[in-house]
Amino acid sequence: MPQLGTTSTASGGTARRRRTRVCAAVLAVGALTAGTVAQSGAQAETPAPQAKEDISPFTGLPAEPAPVMAVKLDNHPDARPHTALEKADMVVVEQVEGGLSRLIGVYASQQPERIGPVRSARDYNIEQLRMFDRPALAYSGAAKGTEELIQKSPLYALSNDTFPSGYVRDEAGEPPHNLYAQPDKILDAAPDASLSSDIGFRFGAEPKDGVPTEEAHVEYPSASTGFSWSEKEDRWLASFDGEPAENAKGERLGGKTVVIQEVDMRPSEINPKTPYIETVGEGKATVLRDGAAFDTTWKRTDAEGDTTFTRPNGDRMPFDRGQVWVVYKER
Repeated sequence: MPQLGTTSTASGGTARRRRTRVCAAVLAVGALTAGTVAQSGAQAETPAPQAKEDISPFTGLPAEPAPVMAVKLDNHPDARPHTALEKADMVVVEQVEGGLSRLIGVYASQQPERIGPVRSARDYNIEQLRMFDRPALAYSGAAKGTEELIQKSPLYALSNDTFPSGYVRDEAGEPPHNLYAQPDKILDAAPDASLSSDIGFRFGAEPKDGVPTEEAHVEYPSASTGFSWSEKEDRWLASFDGEPAENAKGERLGGKTVVIQEVDMRPSEINPKTPYIETVGEGKATVLRDGAAFDTTWKRTDAEGDTTFTRPNGDRMPFDRGQVWVVYKER
């Protein structure tokens, strides 16, 4: 295979030398012209254009593209408070067996020292997370059939069972609620994890026709997730099971935008006691931002596709800039 930039004939070499001479001449003329302008003061120097600022497709805030890591998080009362959940770009609330709730933190803009407590994955997480292409997935493990599917999937699946050096147990906590992921080690083991890119979210000014809303709740059989609007903090403050949701520092958790996404939850084919959350399809969603609620329709055509949120007038629903929470609600 010939190397780039080489030629194999004399005529090609002549042409290349001719182009070199022409370029040199142009550069010389340009330098002479620039010197003349500078001496005469007839024209001010043109400033160099500023580089366009990178914006996170997950939060709408300044952030360079970075590897995406999804962390499956425990949300049992004994697992709270959570560590570094406030640093996630996105927080996803989902129902698991027994009507309990689990969380997924999606990280790209920030990489904390550790995240947790970490718990197990489910089979639908494969389809769900393909929206991010090939992210790293941190989780404690999974049931036998589910683990086989995850390991065969395109995800960078790095569980405590298969990659224990990426995790640490906190001796101050009780198993199984004391396992924490170490993002630097997990991402080192996922060198080709996909970078943050467009997943369908849009950010912008608040539409003027929202319904003023102070509180919203999603109920599972054995868990609840609530949000209350804080004018002072300009965000939605989260609660779990009627109690304020806090991080390990005692700070309140919450997001600038909350999406309550209505989905089908059928029994899993691997474990019928576990809901399989259908994230491909379409349905209703309520978007909360700036103390108001907006009716939208969500749509995702396939596992590798974006999830879009559209208003009744056909416009894309703009999110507020900042952390986004997505809560799945059974329809």
